[in-house]
Amino acid sequence: MRGRTERLGVERRRELARTLTDAVLVPEVGQPAPAARVGFQVYFVERERDMMAIGGRLLADAGPEADVMAVDVAVMDAAWQADVRAQVIERILAALAAACGRGEPSPAWWVTFRVIDEGSWGASGGVLSILPLLASGVFTEERAEAVRAALAVRS
Repeated sequence: MRGRTERLGVERRRELARTLTDAVLVPEVGQPAPAARVGFQVYFVERERDMMAIGGRLLADAGPEADVMAVDVAVMDAAWQADVRAQVIERILAALAAACGRGEPSPAWWVTFRVIDEGSWGASGGVLSILPLLASGVFTEERAEAVRAALAVRS
């Protein structure tokens, strides 16, 4: 087994668990709603530098300055217009830069934003929908209306 170097210590992961959750939660529901936090999960997966490549070169061969990170965001179908997705992506990159002690994100930090179609997300033994969550009190009325309108257009 190879010796493993941990890029993000437990304190940085604690910070990122909170800030990455907020990066998606606030634009989705329209406010920092503590009750909504349980609906968000963050996974940290670190790979050895000889298990990643950028530009056709292993990071192990590219030197210590090569800084690669990939964040994959998967959300339930809702009102995810381009400006809202951009806000989430910018908030995620800013949270990563802050946690890593950088003034700005690395150009090799990539964020993908995927919307899971209504009826295609399951948990707790069944299929989930965002529609019942709109009455939970965590969404601002403005965001709840935007979600209802967006889903009505796609129905």
